[in-house]
Amino acid sequence: MVRQTNDSVQDYIDNPEKQKQLYKRTLIIIVISQMFGGAGLAAGITVGALLAGQMLGTNAFAGIPAALFTLGSAGAALAVGRLSNSYGRRMGLATGFIAGGLGAVGVVFAAVLNSVFLLFISLLVYGAGTATNLQARYAGTDLATNKQRGTAVSIAMVSTTLGAVAGPNLVGVMGNIARSIGVPELAGPFILSAAAFILAGLVLFAFLRPDPFIIALKINTNKKNTESNMIREENHVNKKGITVGATIMVLSQIVMIAIMTMTPIHMGHHGHSLGAIGLVIGFHIGAMYFPSLFTGILVDKVGRPVMAIASGVTLLISGIVAATAPGDSLFLMILALTLLGIGWNFGLISGTALIVDSTEPSTRAKTQGTVDVFIALAGSTGGAMSGMVVAGTSYEMLSLAGGILSLILIPVVILFVGSRNNQKQFLENEIVKIKK
Repeated sequence: MVRQTNDSVQDYIDNPEKQKQLYKRTLIIIVISQMFGGAGLAAGITVGALLAGQMLGTNAFAGIPAALFTLGSAGAALAVGRLSNSYGRRMGLATGFIAGGLGAVGVVFAAVLNSVFLLFISLLVYGAGTATNLQARYAGTDLATNKQRGTAVSIAMVSTTLGAVAGPNLVGVMGNIARSIGVPELAGPFILSAAAFILAGLVLFAFLRPDPFIIALKINTNKKNTESNMIREENHVNKKGITVGATIMVLSQIVMIAIMTMTPIHMGHHGHSLGAIGLVIGFHIGAMYFPSLFTGILVDKVGRPVMAIASGVTLLISGIVAATAPGDSLFLMILALTLLGIGWNFGLISGTALIVDSTEPSTRAKTQGTVDVFIALAGSTGGAMSGMVVAGTSYEMLSLAGGILSLILIPVVILFVGSRNNQKQFLENEIVKIKK
C-alpha cells in the first residue's frame, strides 16, 4: 500500500483546482525528465554495438548489447512498476533512472578495464533506464481526465524526442572528451548516458511531489467510499484482440531492434564517421517518438487495424530501402532508419490501443505488464540474432528479411477484423467512439 504522511495531500484531494494545477506541473516535470532520459537512451544505443564489437574482436556478437539492455529493461519494467505501486511514481521512476545511470557508469569502467563480463552486467543494469523512460509517460495520466490521457502520453513521448535526437549527435563530442581523460572513445556516449539518466532521476525525486499517483489513488478511494450505488463495468476480455495487439507490438519491436542495432556496424564498415552514425540514429529515434501525437489521433480516427497495417507496410519499405541503399549514402540511411522509427511508432500505438480495447479495467494493468515483458524479450532476441544474421549473410539480407517479416502483420490484422465475433466488437467500439 502506498503511504503518504504529508497533510497537504488532503488539500489536493478536496480541491479540484489544485488537482488541475498539480496535473499541469506534473507534465512539466515529466517533460524535463524525459528530455534527459531520451538523451541517456539514445547515446548508448548509438555506439553499444560498436563498443561490443571492439572489445570482443568480432561483430558476430555485436547485437548482444541491444539484447542485454532490452532484456534488462524487461526485468526493470516489473520492478519499477511494483515500486511505483507501493511507494508512488516519484520513488519508482527516480530509482529506475538512477539505476540506469549507474549501469552506464559500469559500461565506462568496463571499457577502461576491457572487461567483457563487466560490460554485459552493466548493460543489463543500463536497461533500467530504458524501461523507466517508457514508463514515465504514464505519470502524466494519473490526474488526467479521460479526454486528457492521450494528450498526456503524447506529450511525454514527444518530449523524449528532444533528448533522443540530441544524444546521438553528441557522440563525436563525447568521444573526444572520453579520449582526453584516458577513456576509450566509444565509451564516451555512455558518460553522457550516465549523467542524463541520473539527472532525470534526480529531477523526478526532487520535484514530483506531492506524488500524482498517490493523490489519484486517494481520490479514487474517496469516490468509492461516497458512492451509494457501485456500478460494475461489464467489459468482456477479448483474448484474440489481446493476442493481435501483442503480435503487432512484438513484430514491430523485433524488426526495429534488429535493423537499428546493426546499422552503426554497417555504416562503420563503409567509412562513415561517428558523427554521421549519430545523425542517422538521431533521426531514427526522433521518428520513433515525435509522430506520437499525430499517430494517436490517427489510431482513434481511422482505426487500430488500419494503422497496424500501415506499420507493416512502412517497416517493409524501410527494410527495402536499407537493403538496396549504397553503403556510402548517408541520405538513404537516414531515410531507411526514419521509416523504421515511424513504422515502429505506428505498431506500438495501434497495438497498445488494441490491448486497452480488449481488456477489462480489473485486469488491464496486469495484462499490459505481461505484454510489455514479451515486447522486451522480443527486442532482446532481435538484437542478439541480428549480429549473427549479418555475420552469416549480410546487413542487406537482415534488412530485407526484417521488412518481409513485418508483412505478417497484414494477414494477422485482416483475420482479426474478418472474424465475426471480433468484427462485431470492433464495429460496436467504433460506434461508441463516434457517439462520444
